[in-house]
Amino acid sequence: MSARPSGDGVQPVAVWEALRRPRRFLLSAWPVRCWAYLFSGSLFGLVVLASLVALVALGVVLSVVGVGLLVLAATAVAGLPVARVERRRLRLVDPVPLPDPHASLPGAGARTWLRTRMRERATWRELGYAVLLGVVFAVAGLGVTALLGFSLILLATPGIVALNSGPVMIIPGRAVPGPLAGLPFSAVGLLGLVLCAYLAGLLAGAQVRTAWFLLSSRDEEFSPRVMELTRSRARLADAFEAERRRIERDLHDGAQQQLVALTMTLGLAQMELGEQNPAAAELVTRARAEARRALEQLRDLVRGIHPQVLTDHGLAAAVTEVALHNPLPVTVDVDLPHRLPGPVETMGYFAVTEALTNANKYSGASGVTVEGRLEDDRLILVITDDGQGGADPSAGTGLAGLADRLAILRGRLVVSSPVGGPTRLRVEVPCSA
Repeated sequence: MSARPSGDGVQPVAVWEALRRPRRFLLSAWPVRCWAYLFSGSLFGLVVLASLVALVALGVVLSVVGVGLLVLAATAVAGLPVARVERRRLRLVDPVPLPDPHASLPGAGARTWLRTRMRERATWRELGYAVLLGVVFAVAGLGVTALLGFSLILLATPGIVALNSGPVMIIPGRAVPGPLAGLPFSAVGLLGLVLCAYLAGLLAGAQVRTAWFLLSSRDEEFSPRVMELTRSRARLADAFEAERRRIERDLHDGAQQQLVALTMTLGLAQMELGEQNPAAAELVTRARAEARRALEQLRDLVRGIHPQVLTDHGLAAAVTEVALHNPLPVTVDVDLPHRLPGPVETMGYFAVTEALTNANKYSGASGVTVEGRLEDDRLILVITDDGQGGADPSAGTGLAGLADRLAILRGRLVVSSPVGGPTRLRVEVPCSA
């Protein structure tokens, strides 16, 4: 889930991010997901290519009687259903849903719908993607699939020879006489699987990047109404921040000071009673202890709304303070060259606290690592725990709400939490938002 900006071509691709750790990538579910994505894309791409060729040929043939123009018009919008399928299929290798760039046309007739779609740039980009899918990605996917199949055959060579009870021709001109002689073939097959896994990851990432470039909205296509909604959302966020700070100030200067005064008054009452009325002095002592506990809880509440250390010293110091009070051991590596805009620091702080809360409640982890950097004017936070994994944003763990808050600043949240762990949250917040 995220508010990933569309059409800019610079956003990280989840599968490429996973490839940064080759060993972990190889032992995860990523290779299988990439193979499934490429294989299904090859079959779908061949069907799309055959359909496009048939429509164009039919349109040219029927153009002499005028009907061919309608067929060619249908060919022009053939990329729409292809893009719809690709947006669903993309979820195999990318957790971020790809938005539909087309305007909604409720109640529009066929002629109005066709005229509107023909005027939209997204329609022609989707047609171009359909051609790429059928010509380029289908062939590349078939190549990876063929390599995968051949590698599996080589890996199973000893078993194939044993079942055949005799020499087997695995490679033309080279018969394998027995299971032991097939072990070198198995070694080559294993190497081929490793190569195929990394190759599939690279190719799947390239297709994801292409899909985001061609199938998503472009900034120049945003209507003035959408731009005004964006500005309204920013104003709402500013108003929420101002109200939050007002509540914090009222609690700090009002209720908190009154509790301090109450504690001091009860202390004076305790001294006045002394030994004259032990029972009343005991009640005053208990009341004073309750007032102190209420004061501590109020201070924790104020600190949770917006910690003073965040205002005074910045995000790195605030995260370090949170880590010191966290029940789990937290390793903090936040290196920022300078102070960031206030909303960005606040968003980063609450992202870290939400991730630590989830780790404490659900993960069963023994440790958490928080890393923070500034890359290309974007705050990048990576929170990793070594727990049991299986985090589901739709299960009410607060991740969905965090992603919605990040969307206010055009931020992005990527969650990687395979069953068995680890859980990795990557938070990106543009400082210019």
